[in-house]
Amino acid sequence: MTDDDLVRLAQAGDMAAFAGLTERHQAALRATAIALLGYTDEADDVVQDALITALQRLPELREPSAFVPWLKSIVRNNCRAHLRSRRAVPIADPGFFLPPSASVAEEKLAQTATAEWIRHALKGLSAPIREVMMLRYFSGVSSYRQIAQLCAVSTETVGSRLRDGRRALARELQRTAEAAHSAVEDEARAWHRESAQIVDSMVAGTFDRVVQDWYHPDALIDVMGIMHGRRTLLLDMLEWTFSADVGVRLHHTMASKDLLLWEADFINPASDPEHCPPTMAALFTLEQGRVARMGIAYGTHHPHETQITR
Repeated sequence: MTDDDLVRLAQAGDMAAFAGLTERHQAALRATAIALLGYTDEADDVVQDALITALQRLPELREPSAFVPWLKSIVRNNCRAHLRSRRAVPIADPGFFLPPSASVAEEKLAQTATAEWIRHALKGLSAPIREVMMLRYFSGVSSYRQIAQLCAVSTETVGSRLRDGRRALARELQRTAEAAHSAVEDEARAWHRESAQIVDSMVAGTFDRVVQDWYHPDALIDVMGIMHGRRTLLLDMLEWTFSADVGVRLHHTMASKDLLLWEADFINPASDPEHCPPTMAALFTLEQGRVARMGIAYGTHHPHETQITR
């Protein structure tokens, strides 16, 4: 089949077709990266990152005949970013996965099988790798520093896990290319509904009961990589927040096996507009359906408009 045929099939949700395109052009993409970076591990990294980005943005490609030049341009852009930063940092985190609202998120996920394929493939990765990949590629929490805060690791560890994760995800995508993953979308919707109910209950004043029921008694709470405590720390924080009539709007959730990510906006009252930071991200590690660890980071801007900063 021609490239054009395979691109059209891949855009229609045929992941085996995309796997075929990947195998057909991987050597040429690697040669493009080597021409800019030399024979280094980073050349393979930027190629894998380019394939992930291309997969996520494939529905945006209007001319199938432009697929190979388009893919090579992503590789070159990744190489230039690496040369500028002097470290392997994936660029162009896909806006496709950063919707402004939950309703748009669900609509986008319903439009393509690509997202479900990637989400399914993520489940094959180890938990430490999976959590940094979730944050880097599927959330507004894209900076190494904030990922490190949420995961309670160093920024160097974030970088090494992302490198391992990109390679492992590429292998997992190949392995699962022919599988059907419609159940993943149902799972994502269910997690979002449950998360929204939990947030609504907290705002309604029953957060103490939610914490008692949903969190392990010995659950660990990490805030910005600075404050560490147990459930009582979280209860004090929630009391301080909701006693001031602060609202919370959950705009994005992501779940993968035992990991759950929330991204939310705080709605401060007019009488105290600076009570809470504008945004919040929370990463939950679950054990038997209950929270064993919760990492919290705050942002000064909406993560889907600009990068979150501390």
